This record gives sequence, C-alpha cells and structure tokens, in this order.
Amino acid sequence: MGGGMTTVERTQVFLLPDLGEGLSEAEIVEWRVAVGDVVTVDQSVVEVETAKAVVDVPCPYAGRVVTLHGAAGEVRPVGQPLITIAPLDGGDEPAGHATYREEERAGSGNVLIGYGTGHGTATRRRRRPRLAVAPEPAEAGPTGVAAGAASSDPAPPTAALVISPIVRRLAREHGVDLDTVRGTGPGGVIRRADVEAALTAPAARLAAVPDPQVGSAPVGDGDGDVIVPLTGVRKVIADKLSRSRREIPEVTIWVDVDATGLLETRAAINAATPDAPVSILALLARICLSGLRRFPQLNSRVDTEAQHIVQAAGVHLGIAAQTDRGLLVPVLRDAQRLTTAELAAELAATTAAARAGSLPPARLTGGTFTLNNYGVFGVDGSTPIINHPEAALLGVGRIVDKPWVVDGQLAVRKVTQLSLTFDHRVCDGGVAGGFLRHVADCVERPALLIAAV
Repeated sequence: MGGGMTTVERTQVFLLPDLGEGLSEAEIVEWRVAVGDVVTVDQSVVEVETAKAVVDVPCPYAGRVVTLHGAAGEVRPVGQPLITIAPLDGGDEPAGHATYREEERAGSGNVLIGYGTGHGTATRRRRRPRLAVAPEPAEAGPTGVAAGAASSDPAPPTAALVISPIVRRLAREHGVDLDTVRGTGPGGVIRRADVEAALTAPAARLAAVPDPQVGSAPVGDGDGDVIVPLTGVRKVIADKLSRSRREIPEVTIWVDVDATGLLETRAAINAATPDAPVSILALLARICLSGLRRFPQLNSRVDTEAQHIVQAAGVHLGIAAQTDRGLLVPVLRDAQRLTTAELAAELAATTAAARAGSLPPARLTGGTFTLNNYGVFGVDGSTPIINHPEAALLGVGRIVDKPWVVDGQLAVRKVTQLSLTFDHRVCDGGVAGGFLRHVADCVERPALLIAAV
C-alpha cells in the first residue's frame, strides 16, 4: 500500500496511504503521537477508521513530529498530508534507523500495522493515548492541526473528554448531551459504555445534538430535522446495495421449516464436546456448504463485461454481522475445508472482530455466498438484497414455537423461515428451489446432512 513523501526544508510529509479495496478516505480516530515527539521508522502514529475497519497507520520516516494534519474526527482523503516529520537537531537520526525504508524508496510504500512487514524483530510498546480536550467541531489552524494541538500547556476543559468519533456519533444519534455524561475511561475520557449507560439512566438529561458539519432545517415546533451524513460505512452499504438492485435480477423464495431436530442435534453435539460448543449459525453454515456442493451455480458471480458466469472453486462464506459501524459481511475463505467445530470457532472469532472493528479490509471482501441470520432481530422473514457481486444469499428468521403437523398429529415445534434470494441470471427456479429444499430437509432431519458429507 503506497504512501507518499514530499520534502520542504528537509522535512518529510507522509501522505495518507492507499488503504486498499477501493477506499478513498479515512477518519482520524486517535493520534498516537503529538507535535514534538520523536518517532522511529514503522512506529504507529495514528489510528484511522475506514468504511471497513479500524487500523493503525505506521510512519515510514524517523525524526521529530512537526505537524499533525487533521484532528480526531476529521476525514482525510488518501494521498493528502497526514503527518510532517523533521530530522532531529543537527540532522542526526535515531540510532539504528534509516530516514525511510527501502520499500518507500522503491515506491511500494509502507504497510498498515497488523498486515506484516516481514522484518518485525523489535518489540514496540503501544503508546498511551494523550488525552486532550476535543471540542466539536475542531477548529483547524493554518497548518491543518486543531487549534491548540501543538501547545504543551494543558488547557482547562471546555468540553466533554471524547477521543473516539464513534462515541460522538453514538451520542449524537441518540440525543445524549455529552456534557452531562461522566467518563470512566483514563483521565475521564467518555467511552461507548458511558453513553450507553446514559441512555438507560432514568435521570439522564437528553438533548438533540445537531451535526455542526451538516446543520438541520427547523420545523414548526422549533425542533430540527435530524440530518445523518451518508458517509463512511453507511455510504459503502448504500452504494453496494443500490448497485445490487440495479444490476441483479433477483428473486426471493422461502419455506417454513421445523428446526426442532436441528436444535436437538446441537444440544447433543455440545453435550458431547462441552469445550468446543457449536452454534446454530455454524450448523446452518455447514448445511449451506453441503447445498452449495450440490448446487454450485449459486456459488458464483456474473462478469457482465466478459459476458460469462464465474463459478468459484471454493466457498468464501460471508456472514452478515450487525455492528456499531453498520452492517458488515466478514468472509471465511474456503469455508468448505473447515470442520463443523472449526466453523463454529471461526464464526465466533470473526463476528467478534467485526463488531470490535479490528478486521482488516481484506477480510470484508471476496465472498461468494452470504448467510444472514436476521432472526436475532426478532423477525420471521425478509427478502434480503444480494451482496453484490455474489449470486445468492440465505436468510434465516427467528426460531419460535408454532403449531406443526407431525405424523398426522398437531404438535408444538420449533419453527423458522428460510429465505433464499438468488440471481436469476445464474440459474432458474429448479436449481434455487433444489438448494433451498436441501437446506430445509437438513434443518428438519440433520441425519441427511451427515449422509451428504
């Protein structure tokens, strides 16, 4: 991933690098350094949030920090200045470090923390975040740094101590006045848990906090419309779903199934292997993998430019996960190679990482089929939109007690609804119906799944 460098009076300006996967901007979450700090090659200098993940950005230069271009909460475009570094007094560099790495000289740029540099022998201590008052919106000085950011004298607090723009967004969306929230983080920083606690507190003083970047139009009673900017992950979701609806002639079919046998099978598995519990989602994933082996047409995509259908060699299974940053679809590559226990462990770890915002962008792309358990929201059914450019998506509703006929007798069973949305260009109803029926049969009679694997 390429960054960039310009030199003015022996200073080096590190440009926000290309974060990959078509991402053109990133929001500054937290600076790891301050003006005047001495940094070494590959030291993490800032945490940024893209539309897909939160990542640490390392600086490929060594020296003293002269300028931080942007404040927490500010969106910076790729290729624009991020941090300016000057040589140490006398032009000396820290011992053992080059001014910038050979990769930068060659134009390849640096890599993001967590993606590997191939030569990480030294252990660097994570810097403790510097706490600073962050009024919203931050006023930028002539260098692009929030006013007062370069001052070494602590200023008296004039606003709530909030570092994360995610916390600000959560408060704004729910109308929480941050000045009334007591922060429990280091130095009194307000965390997400503090805002959530304020939402449930009976005496919480709530007030609509309009977005100062957007503003709101007044209405007759003096209140304002809430304006939600279509940026970041929300914009990516909107663009992708709109493209899916524009390009894919989708059809949705559904069926009600008796999931009692599946729940009983899960209970038996977990009783036999208590140290490696298996979730219902993992069993549904295993059933989908069995269905895709029988009906590979649904594990494909349409290449409109080449005018052909590409059936994937492996199943890169996407799992829809609702997070504080919006709906994300992390991908388990070559899921067909995993055992059911491995599927369960990978699903748990992947969804947890997605909700924490720690997945790299590469883990959020490249899926070939998506499984969406929207039953966790307490709904029975849906007509899901295909995750472009995939060709199909299976949705699962909540599992509830319903009357069901068993062997000619009315009984109360655990019933759920399965919905399959598919691209009609890759197959006709026979294939889609065959896949959905196979999935339904395996849910109702898990022994069929064992016979098919």
